[in-house]
Amino acid sequence: MKYSDFDNTVLKSIKILISDVDGVLTDGGLYYSASGILLKRFNVKDGMAIKLLHEADIKSGIISSDKSTIIKARAETLNMDYVLIGEWNKKEAAEKICSELGITLKNLAFIGDDVNDIPLLQEAGFSACPSDAVTSVKEAVHFVSDISGGNGVFRQIAEMILTVR
Repeated sequence: MKYSDFDNTVLKSIKILISDVDGVLTDGGLYYSASGILLKRFNVKDGMAIKLLHEADIKSGIISSDKSTIIKARAETLNMDYVLIGEWNKKEAAEKICSELGITLKNLAFIGDDVNDIPLLQEAGFSACPSDAVTSVKEAVHFVSDISGGNGVFRQIAEMILTVR
């Protein structure tokens, strides 16, 4: 589905934008230094999107099955509202966040890229994926971005939400 074909009333009801990390906020690559230190590359445009969301009173969050401390460090730098790592059942994790906020999954937007994201992508009020997501995810979401993971897809979805406000 193209953004122009999507009902903007759904985007107007979004109260929180949550993202997977690897393959969405990063390019999905795992970089190791010669000494074995794991590195991940994030896009600064996505970081600015979080600031813009917060200025519009929209919460932000990460739900990742990865347990990397790199994710925590990036989320803390950006002042993200929710950071759940080591979570395989992302739908259940999102339901807990929604319960805490007094909203439903219909007020949540989620960006994912792989099969473990599908249950939440199917239930979120708005779901999206990067252009290089796996085929089954592309078939499950409301919007397939023309941007690949790690290259500003989070920013694109944030701007879609902010534009209708």
